[in-house]
Amino acid sequence: MIPLRDVLRSRTTPVIVFSIIAANAGVFLYELMLSPEQLFRFFIQLGLVPFKLTTPEAWTYFGPWQQILPLFTSMFLHGGWLHIIGNMWTLFIFGDNVEDRMGKVRFAVFYLLSGLVAVAIHVLSAWGSQAPVVGASGAIAGVMGAYLVYFPRARIVTFVPVLFFVVVNIPAEIFLVLWFVLQFFNGAFALMGSGAAAAGIAWWAHIGGFLFGVATARLFEKNRPKRPDVTPLVKRYFS
Repeated sequence: MIPLRDVLRSRTTPVIVFSIIAANAGVFLYELMLSPEQLFRFFIQLGLVPFKLTTPEAWTYFGPWQQILPLFTSMFLHGGWLHIIGNMWTLFIFGDNVEDRMGKVRFAVFYLLSGLVAVAIHVLSAWGSQAPVVGASGAIAGVMGAYLVYFPRARIVTFVPVLFFVVVNIPAEIFLVLWFVLQFFNGAFALMGSGAAAAGIAWWAHIGGFLFGVATARLFEKNRPKRPDVTPLVKRYFS
C-alpha cells in the first residue's frame, strides 16, 4: 500500500514539516556530489553504526562526539532516490496535521525524540552491527503513530498494487495498523535472519518510533481538551 494523500487539510502552514523536508533534500543533494567511496565514509561517520555504541573497543577509538552526533545526523541521510522520496512524501502526508495539533515547537521536539527512540530500538535489535543505517523512517513512524491517535477516522487515499492497480480510500486506523503489522512481522523475520526481511531495513526502528508516537501523542498535544465537568449532570439526576 502506497499512501497518496489524506483528506484532512491542515489549518496552519506546516513550517517544521517543510523545514525537515528541505533539510533532508539539502543533505541528499550533497550526497549526490560525493563519489561512492566518499559517500560510504560519509555514512560511516554520520550514519548510525551500532558497533560504535555497543562494543567496548569502539569506545576507546571513537570520541563521544563521533558516537553521539550520528544519533541525530542519521535521521537526515538517505540511501537513494526512492528512499528519500518515500520518506519525505510520507512525512508530507501525515506530518502537517500532526504539527497543527501539536504546535511547531512541540512537533519539532516530538520528531527528534521519535527518531532517537527509533535509533535506540534499532541498536538493541542489531547489537554490534557494523552496517551504517540512515534515514528518517523511525522519526516519521513516530509521526504516523501520533496521526493514528489524533485522526483515526481520517481517510487515506491509497494506491494498492494487487492484480489490478487500485486507488481506494482507507480509514487511517486501518492503513496505519496494517502498516505496523507489516513492520512487526518483517522485524520478527529479520531477527531470525530470514531472507529479504533482513536485507538492510531497520524494521525495529520503525516499530519503536511508531509505538513512541502512539504512547506520547497526547502528551505533546497543544491545548489538550479538559475532562468535562459532570457536576451539573450529577446534581440533575441525583439531587
